[in-house]
Amino acid sequence: MRKLLTVFLVVSAASYCVAQGAGAPPAPPTILHAAHMLDVAAGQIVSPGEVLVVGERIVAAGQHVDHPAGAEVIDLGDRTLLPGLIDAHVHLFLHPGAEDLQTVEESVPQRVILAEIAAKADLMAGFTAERDMGTEGAGSASTAVRNAIDAGLIPGPRMRMSGNAIDITGGHEDALGYNPAVHVPSNADYADSADDLVRVMRQQHKEGADFAKIYETGPDSLANGVFTTPYQYTEAELHAAVVESARLAAGSPGAMGVAVHCTGEPAASYAVAAGVASIDHAYFLSDRTMAEMKAKRIYAVPTFAIMEYFGEHPETPRAGEKFKALQAFHASQFKRQLAAGVLFVVGSDVGPFPHGTQARELELMVQYGMSPADVLRADLLNGARLLGWAGQIGELKAGLYADIIAVEGNPLEDISALGHVEFVMKDGTVYRRP
Repeated sequence: MRKLLTVFLVVSAASYCVAQGAGAPPAPPTILHAAHMLDVAAGQIVSPGEVLVVGERIVAAGQHVDHPAGAEVIDLGDRTLLPGLIDAHVHLFLHPGAEDLQTVEESVPQRVILAEIAAKADLMAGFTAERDMGTEGAGSASTAVRNAIDAGLIPGPRMRMSGNAIDITGGHEDALGYNPAVHVPSNADYADSADDLVRVMRQQHKEGADFAKIYETGPDSLANGVFTTPYQYTEAELHAAVVESARLAAGSPGAMGVAVHCTGEPAASYAVAAGVASIDHAYFLSDRTMAEMKAKRIYAVPTFAIMEYFGEHPETPRAGEKFKALQAFHASQFKRQLAAGVLFVVGSDVGPFPHGTQARELELMVQYGMSPADVLRADLLNGARLLGWAGQIGELKAGLYADIIAVEGNPLEDISALGHVEFVMKDGTVYRRP
């Protein structure tokens, strides 16, 4: 019996070592060579461009790098190397179609499978890091998707997850318009007070959430050029959430504050005074709010792509006109925000429109007044800061994770090049080649 036990332990230990890669020879270095490379901070193209990757990290980047013996050279020809893109507002658990019915008609296991497919589509489109802004009723299932990606079980971007968003009873994402006797569940977690917000955030943190996503505004209205939207939480309530987020972050390096769905005033002023991390959508901001956002380095995440999609795929012609009018208003306000020095991060709200197509967001930000270099800095530098990965992703520099893509053309001259990604590497692993 003792002999059998010894054999079992030896075999088990050997199996464990194989599973962990113990004793396996390290992968050879990889050199990426292309005609061009983006210097994000400088907003310039370097020609030619080379990146030396060892394991999951960049060791060197420049016009020429050392070529160690045995290194694999991947020649990407007349393409431009740049860091993997970042989308700070995604919904892996949503797809085109009636959002409110997806929670009712699709089981959580089914939605997890669809989320895995969405994560792969986003990665293959060059988005190597994302912030998921709510599972829309799937609760903490996003934790499992993030962990599976991190473990290498499924392909996908590195993720920051919120779990369910948080909403008031009868609020923006509650199940409205149904027979009350049916008890259709909300797409968000209920919190009707500061104490509720703290309780819900603690539960979500326990289940693996990296941050809290809170609905701060309700139904939007645009009439005669005047935008209005009701607030959902007071400044004091949001402040309680921000304080709790900071407490939770003390024990979780990945925790990254509070993000609010917030389209206008006075809600935006409450959220900024409370010290949230980002104002997502930001259709209208007062002069005072913009100045305070600039001073506090609170980011606006415009999400133009979703509104364009809704305008082009409306349920009714009247709805299409409404969405297009709102987009035009938002674009005009975006110019005000640029002039006021508001800091931006790129987020598309992908999910209600097809995953893998969200590079359109960067195109629209250029179309509405931002230079390509500034859009790329907003995406890569500000995006890395917002997601808690500053100094780890967003640039092609020694020591950072090897999250690298390549596109045809020069994105500083034509930002639409980002919609045609032909090479994708994440953590030093190649997922897509020309």
